[in-house]
Amino acid sequence: MSPSDHDGSPVVEIRDLHVTFATDGAPVHAVDGVSLHVDPGEILAVVGESGSGKTVTAKSVLGLLPDNARVDGAVVLAGQDVLRLRPAELRRARGRDVAMVFQEPSTALNPVFTVGWQIAEGLRAHGTYSRAEARARAVEVLGRVGIPDPQTRVDHYPHQFSGGQKQRIVIAMAMALEPSVIVADEPTTALDVTVQAEILDLLRAVRDEFGRAIILITHNMGVVADLADRVAVMYRGEVVEQAPARELFAAPQHEYTRRLLAAVPRLGAHTTDRAPGRSPAAEAGEPLVRARGLEVVYPGRLRQPGFRAVSGVDLTIAPGEVLGLVGESGSGKTTIGRAIAGLTRATGGSLEVLGQEMVGFRERTFRPHRARLGFVFQDPATSFNPLLTVGEAIAEPLLIHGRARDVAAARPRVHELLDAVHLPIAYAARYPHELSGGQRQRASLARALALDPELLVADEPTSALDVSVQDKVLEVFGELQQRLGFATLFISHDLAVVGMLADRIAVLYRGELVELGTGTQVLGDPQHPYTRRLLASVPVPDPVEQEARRAALAALTSAVPEPSIVP
Repeated sequence: MSPSDHDGSPVVEIRDLHVTFATDGAPVHAVDGVSLHVDPGEILAVVGESGSGKTVTAKSVLGLLPDNARVDGAVVLAGQDVLRLRPAELRRARGRDVAMVFQEPSTALNPVFTVGWQIAEGLRAHGTYSRAEARARAVEVLGRVGIPDPQTRVDHYPHQFSGGQKQRIVIAMAMALEPSVIVADEPTTALDVTVQAEILDLLRAVRDEFGRAIILITHNMGVVADLADRVAVMYRGEVVEQAPARELFAAPQHEYTRRLLAAVPRLGAHTTDRAPGRSPAAEAGEPLVRARGLEVVYPGRLRQPGFRAVSGVDLTIAPGEVLGLVGESGSGKTTIGRAIAGLTRATGGSLEVLGQEMVGFRERTFRPHRARLGFVFQDPATSFNPLLTVGEAIAEPLLIHGRARDVAAARPRVHELLDAVHLPIAYAARYPHELSGGQRQRASLARALALDPELLVADEPTSALDVSVQDKVLEVFGELQQRLGFATLFISHDLAVVGMLADRIAVLYRGELVELGTGTQVLGDPQHPYTRRLLASVPVPDPVEQEARRAALAALTSAVPEPSIVP
């Protein structure tokens, strides 16, 4: 069905939706009386913290709820109630009337088939397309979403595309059959700000140029301000507020909406200006990390040349200092963090960490220093052993380094750490999957601090958290850093978060350091064109200001030169 087929009535109408999940314990009421509608060519943003019911509501439009879900109410799509359709009718509606863009494109794409085959598969499932016709349509939609050289790239596999390109391919798959509405579930969560800006432009084009309606599920209020026409705020399974985007941001009515907006980090609002460290002692101390001309080259395979991930980087981290390291995906920031932790080999220049030279180091000589260094991983769900309880995982560093005889002996220290990150000590007996994302990240911080490290490497520790949970994690992190005084390399693509925490900010571009200074200098008066582009790419939670920033970004996008190292 095309948008022109509509008579002005909503393309989707949800009426008094109730969704309850049967569990081994008490039933879970995920959605409680939700009523929403989406008009043709409109972007409706459904926002709220994790567990608010926004994704469950969106999946009900496609009939994608699991078997243990009891659903009441109505979801009217193309004149039919999705909740009453038979399986065969539901399969016909998916793709043709409604399509979904999933949060993580790497899991939505099949790694063993080319992207063209996967787009063609959806076409053949809904019509009599010949092989040549399906391929031609796949090339057409790939070109529409901005994939360069689509005639060639149509035969490539998912792993041959970047994260942003994979998200474009998932959007192309959703557009292939020209559905009247597209459900986009957190489509920019895992993307850095420059790629996120490109995906937002693409979704805007899907609305403006192709006339599609979009249901946008997100926790990023900057994205909402940039893209949405109307906003529905969900809290504990209910819609607590609905309003046009500009009206909601200007004058939120519900207390929860006001709290949600207050939790959003504001770019440059809390920058520190206390470099090189948070204390006078930090200025007098020898740096814990000193990089001079640092290079990291990954060896090539099958006679291919090596890949230079980091090139000629000079930086220091003083005792007690928080150094923010920012840049887009592929800039080398995680590589530097892993090199400092001895998880990736530094191949050139010099890198001294805790007095130990890391270029050509041997693990046996660095092992005594590992107790002085902690690491917070980006995704605690994969960094925790699912077979260990949270208490056992936090106690593990204590056992490995001989600080405790067994888990029982480590229990007082585990309880102390849980209390420090504001988690109940009863959580020590739980398994990682029994904690929410924010709780797991706080437990991950507790584990990293178990040995009282002098240096902490935090790699994107809040990137997958919604704003209210992120706010709590950052509050705990800042409180512990000031109380315990450990130095931190804080790696992130979120400049607002880095501005809140960091004494100094280093900006990487294609493996080179292009800017380094205090938060006020880098965020308030950026010198390098790439830093200016990076700042302009950050969506802010104000539709009026964001419209002006979008125009400024368009002017900067074509003006970024090749990087040069800052002296």
